[in-house]
Amino acid sequence: MPLVPPYIEALRPYEAGRTAESVRKEYGLSRVAKLASNENPLGASPRAIEAIRRSLDGLNFYPTGGSDLREVLAREFEVKVDNVIAGSGSESIMSNIVRTFLCDDDEVLTTEAAFLGFQVLARSRGTKYRTVPYHDWHYDLPALAGQINSHTKLVYLANPNNPTGTIFTRQQFDDFYRHVPERVLIILDEAYFEYARGNPQYPDSMHYRYDNVITLRTFSKVYGLAGVRIGYGFAHQELIRNLLKVKLPFEPSAPAEAAGIAALSDREFLHRSLELNSRALRYLASGLEEIGITVVPSHANFVMAVLPSEAETSRIFEELTAQGVVVRPLKAFGLPNCLRISTGTDEDNCLCIEAFRRSYAAIAGTNYAR
Repeated sequence: MPLVPPYIEALRPYEAGRTAESVRKEYGLSRVAKLASNENPLGASPRAIEAIRRSLDGLNFYPTGGSDLREVLAREFEVKVDNVIAGSGSESIMSNIVRTFLCDDDEVLTTEAAFLGFQVLARSRGTKYRTVPYHDWHYDLPALAGQINSHTKLVYLANPNNPTGTIFTRQQFDDFYRHVPERVLIILDEAYFEYARGNPQYPDSMHYRYDNVITLRTFSKVYGLAGVRIGYGFAHQELIRNLLKVKLPFEPSAPAEAAGIAALSDREFLHRSLELNSRALRYLASGLEEIGITVVPSHANFVMAVLPSEAETSRIFEELTAQGVVVRPLKAFGLPNCLRISTGTDEDNCLCIEAFRRSYAAIAGTNYAR
């Protein structure tokens, strides 16, 4: 009997995007725009940074397991504390869901090329992992509903979706939910919900407090706290009660919890982040389309560019990197002819489009460089 189960042996570890410093050193560059990991180009919430500083005096004490943050979130979203869980990023809670609810004969159902972090976590359990194709880069909810069977335990839906940036609407979710048995658990991954919630068609899951739905959210994106790992979730108290049995007892860390609490109160930083992102989405989409690159309309803090071939995608990625623009190739997600480009500062976005013009002109033979 092998020491490592075959479903673990077959996994590929999650590979983070390249750092700006590594690209700067390799190519001898003075300026690098890191647009690969959907991070906030404004940095972190100033209130969160100050809260982290204050928390450092208590590093000799164990954290509370997120109890203080859970209370704040319960008040913020008008739920009971028993309906809230906090963790070291939403992926940590996702991992606990997989460990808590999946048994050997259960199946996971989602879209092709789903968020890579979820793919790794779900496949690590060794249960059957089934997918349906995108429909015009959106979740095909009718097809997913049609694939639910007696073994389906977990359905994963990201809204907005990573890596496509698309959303499904209230009506689409309502139609889908009518076909989901109560025994099937739905993960609604809303890591990017702040960017989409102004859309009247967006189905904010806090309006869908169903017993078999778990909402996951994070402070990593719009609040700029990716480096401290802090996320949260909402669900029926029985689901939360069982998740609390499995999660590590002292996560999240004390500095991360303090940062999350402070970030929630920083409305000014939230407003600036959303304003910059809205402007950046328009600029990146229009700039890429002017070059002749297909861009999927996005409701998140990134755009996905669709290129003619895997070879062209790989070459453009290399050309961009050499010019100091770091984007995310999506072959590992299952989309070998796509690149994901995070929104950056105005300067970063300008550098990105100019680098795309030069790279695409060199490859396509069209003079867009100017």
